[in-house]
Amino acid sequence: MNALLEPTVIEALYAASQAGCASTWWCAACARCARVPGLSERIRVRSIVGRFLEHTRIFYFENGGKEDVYLSSADWMDRNFFRRVECAFRCSTTNSSSASSRKAQALPQGQRQAWDMNADGHYARKNVRGTLPRSAQMTLLGELARE
Repeated sequence: MNALLEPTVIEALYAASQAGCASTWWCAACARCARVPGLSERIRVRSIVGRFLEHTRIFYFENGGKEDVYLSSADWMDRNFFRRVECAFRCSTTNSSSASSRKAQALPQGQRQAWDMNADGHYARKNVRGTLPRSAQMTLLGELARE
């Protein structure tokens, strides 16, 4: 998503992290810090700076081997939760051929334009030593061109 800024949601994510839930959030703007010991150490926040702004809202959840993919119209911001009408819906297909599933799989592999949030809230370029740097956006464009 583009922005994760709503304080109540972030507090719930902190509680989930403290309870043992690991999560990765791909967003350009995030109001709180990831990887803070005792608070958010199981949360990873990554931003991709590339050719396109990240305006898709794809939420991929995995729990005990069960995968759920949701699409949404809104970022997780105060105005979108409380002052607008937005929607989120579950995709009926999450197999490897669905576009949203492919995107969820391509993002972790895209390292060329990835920045990781540190515990102090600053972003640092993802270290790509020893790996071939890949662009998630270019990978997805290539897949679309083949379809």
